[in-house]
Amino acid sequence: MIRIRKQRILVARATKFTLAACGLAAGYLLGHALALQLAERWLEQYSQLTTMQNDASFVEGRSLLGVLQDSHYSFCSEAEIAYFRELVFRSEYLKDAGRIHDGRIECSATAGHPMRSMEQFNSKSTQQDGTIAYGNLVPIRDANLKRAGLQLGTAYVVFGSHLPASAGPFPMLVSSTIKDSALKHSERRDSGTTHGPEVDPTADGTERLGDMLYATRCSTLHSSCVTAFASVSAALRGESSIIAGCTVVGGLSGILLGMAFSFIYDRSRDLSQQLRWAISRGELQLVYQPIVNLNTRRIVGAEVLARWNDEEGNPVSPDVFIKIAEEQGYVGAITKIVLQRALRDFAETLRSCPDFRLSINVAAADLVDPGFLAMLDESLERERLNSKSLVIEITERSTAESAVAMETIREIRRKGHSIHIDDFGTGYSNLDKLLYLFADTIKIDKAFTRVIGTESVTVAILPQILSMAKLLNLEVIVEGVETDHQADYFSPVEQKIYGQGWLFGRPVAAEQFHGLLADERPKALATADPARTQVARPWVGQAPQVA
Repeated sequence: MIRIRKQRILVARATKFTLAACGLAAGYLLGHALALQLAERWLEQYSQLTTMQNDASFVEGRSLLGVLQDSHYSFCSEAEIAYFRELVFRSEYLKDAGRIHDGRIECSATAGHPMRSMEQFNSKSTQQDGTIAYGNLVPIRDANLKRAGLQLGTAYVVFGSHLPASAGPFPMLVSSTIKDSALKHSERRDSGTTHGPEVDPTADGTERLGDMLYATRCSTLHSSCVTAFASVSAALRGESSIIAGCTVVGGLSGILLGMAFSFIYDRSRDLSQQLRWAISRGELQLVYQPIVNLNTRRIVGAEVLARWNDEEGNPVSPDVFIKIAEEQGYVGAITKIVLQRALRDFAETLRSCPDFRLSINVAAADLVDPGFLAMLDESLERERLNSKSLVIEITERSTAESAVAMETIREIRRKGHSIHIDDFGTGYSNLDKLLYLFADTIKIDKAFTRVIGTESVTVAILPQILSMAKLLNLEVIVEGVETDHQADYFSPVEQKIYGQGWLFGRPVAAEQFHGLLADERPKALATADPARTQVARPWVGQAPQVA
């Protein structure tokens, strides 16, 4: 036992560690992916903002070129230069403006009358309206001040180098490109060496190459495109909080899953072991629920139900511990305990009241157990009881695709036991199965009873079930009857209908059940036929008859 317990502890710890590690890894990978997606969005936003600013600069520059062309001052006079300075000062996006003649910058708002040849400036493109675009236009000898600009006739303007405010938590670079030109003009917001993108700078979209992320947006007004780019490592550092958060959440999720798995595993293993001990120590409790005639409301039988509390005193559902016993292969031990103890509790009642019936549930594993029938006979002989006193309840699922189980059912029927089909309507209900099993009674599942009085379509199935039972000469027990309205629903039916549910009594111990029978006896004697009372003890009512 100690070795098994240690093994469970090791399995639980290993599971928690593995799930926690997997959670951390999954959280980190998820955070990494989210951080990259967010970085791409920051780059897209930055390239879009820069493109919008470039478009605004182009519109303003193109408009100012027309103003410069229409200047009424003398060509490059001091008055015209002062006029140009005033226009540049009022401009939001322009850095300089001036005149060009015969390939030379004749004058500018910033440099006055510079002496610099136009041949040193490379034209990027010429548009249809005659506007010439430049990428390195500057009237003074300072390469760091080279800017993009436009020329129309003898007028020219130079754009400023201002970029939109930072749109993300990490440094981003921007490259401006004129389509169909090999020359690229690159600028960077912060200090450092500038460089252009390695992707196609004239195609809209996002892309990742190596350790770099790119987002390109092209203008709809002119032929320029803007590419915002940043290194993956810088983007991940900027979004480190997202990665850390996802990693922590993933780790915690893994730990919680590990704890949940460990709890379920331990509880399952503990319940299985506790159930074995409870069986060996006879700690299973039996309760009995009345079955009554719906017309007379008199008790005609009882269904035996097993109950069990774990070592902490918590009740464990029969659906849980019976399933555990079936999976572990010892449900037959529970069936034997329930059968023998129930017969002992009701031996006197069954001997003195031949019409009373005791119903016991039999599992699928019991039907294929070679020793089940012998155990059944021995238990009845020990208490000197007739087989007609004991009803065997089975479910349709317990006989599915099992020839051995079907043969056991037929043998039980030949021995004189009544066969009840439990939870009818929820399994594999069909006429062939009922005829093949020689069933005496069907028990309508409480799922049908609870919808009586509602608009559920399930209610429409009840008359069909009753008609089928009448056609096959089967008696009916209705489970889950909790209200008089539900019981009265079956009163007009001209066939034997019995009820079981909290309306007639909850499952109680044998002593309490015998008290119920004793309380009912005077009522029965007051209305019974005197001649019959001397023979049949009718205080327990009329039970379903064997077909």
